[in-house]
Amino acid sequence: MTLSAAALLALVPSTASAYPNPGTVTGATVVHDPTMIRTSAGKYLLYATGGGLAERSSTNRIAFTAGRDAFTTKPSWWSSYATEAWAPDISYHGGKYLMYYAVSTFGSNKSAIGLAGSTTGEPGSWSDYGIVYTSTTSSDYNAIDPNLFVDDDGTWWLSFGSWWTGIKVIQINPSTGKQLSTNTTRYSLAARPTGTKAVEAPYIVKRGGFYYLFASYDTCCAGTSSTYKVKVGRATSVTGPYYDKSGVAMTNNGGTPVLESHGSVIGPGGQSIMNDSDGDLIVYHYYDGNAGGTPKLGINLLNWSTGWPVAY
Repeated sequence: MTLSAAALLALVPSTASAYPNPGTVTGATVVHDPTMIRTSAGKYLLYATGGGLAERSSTNRIAFTAGRDAFTTKPSWWSSYATEAWAPDISYHGGKYLMYYAVSTFGSNKSAIGLAGSTTGEPGSWSDYGIVYTSTTSSDYNAIDPNLFVDDDGTWWLSFGSWWTGIKVIQINPSTGKQLSTNTTRYSLAARPTGTKAVEAPYIVKRGGFYYLFASYDTCCAGTSSTYKVKVGRATSVTGPYYDKSGVAMTNNGGTPVLESHGSVIGPGGQSIMNDSDGDLIVYHYYDGNAGGTPKLGINLLNWSTGWPVAY
């Protein structure tokens, strides 16, 4: 899709009501924290928070069918942190599907990030590779909401974080999927040092020579009372510093809005970015004000013509 300058200008939200409604999806669309990938056969695989990481699939990106959990049996190490997993992140590298995920109880920073692999990406096919990174109740960060980013030069990075001192990133060893032993630095990418600490769910992409950090701000998981929203900043290095469109650092409460509540679309967030045949997609959940605040799947295309992502 090619947009004229006038049409693109019309896409830029001037008020919350100008944000686009989610694209049409049907079927099994009750999700939290969705991550999606398209297989070589053209099938869309989506995993989301729920039980052992709930699967959905689609052949056309519209009609979704519910499948089984990723794991037939929950890994035993989960019990040290929680009974359920959160916020999966699916990708495909080296002939294998990888899925990072978090194990934690709500509101605690005694948390762990795990990793699993599969040759098909289908539920029940995942082999768990164990713990990647942890935080404790004495940590100033929280090891949840992981996202793997692979740079053009082949270096791997894992961003993560929620509340506390914000979003972090570490370098990953591509051969293990775990932290690179020769670089154990934990870099800070985004934070809210004053007021609420509510920033989480990082997702990094590289477009047009810039690194873009998407994150969810404010309160999730409160139905129609949710205040979640998606913001973005960009940098010339994967480790930052990231700045918003106004030049405010994301480590100092910065962030340019991408999606906010509007109409019956309440608290959009828990986002991931996926490149498809028709462009980049932002895949997220929101609370449906027309359905009592039920969490629903949202999908919109992104346009980058201004140098900043605009959902439409």
